[in-house]
Amino acid sequence: MKIWVDADACPGVIKEILFRVADRAKVEVTLVANHSMRIPPSRFIKMVTVPSGFDVADDEIVKRLDVGDLVITADIPLASEVIDKGGIALNPRGELYTVQNIKSILNMRDFMDTMRASGVQTGGPAAIGVSEKQAFGNQLDRFVTKYHKL
Repeated sequence: MKIWVDADACPGVIKEILFRVADRAKVEVTLVANHSMRIPPSRFIKMVTVPSGFDVADDEIVKRLDVGDLVITADIPLASEVIDKGGIALNPRGELYTVQNIKSILNMRDFMDTMRASGVQTGGPAAIGVSEKQAFGNQLDRFVTKYHKL
């Protein structure tokens, strides 16, 4: 089991949580991005740099993903591809994407895109707060605990 991170848009505070979990649980965490970023020295933390371009990092994650791997992403279409391939997708706010909820989340995303395209100001997501960090950490702990039971 591996953890893949859609790292270009992943908040730093979430990366820090992932770095701590990688070493504590001895789980491989791989950040995938179109630019290099600093990662702490660890045999469990890796960085994959891909060329710039639309969905290049997403495509690389899907290509390398194995059934049961966890992907950290706020990208809903990527989350859908991950689920279709047998992976697990978790957003940085602690929301688990599942077979049961991904289609409705995709529909809402498409609806909001249509609203923005028609000129409606929808605003962006709020900054990640304490409750979101806690929700993310709890979901991550559940996943790592399940992995260690296998």
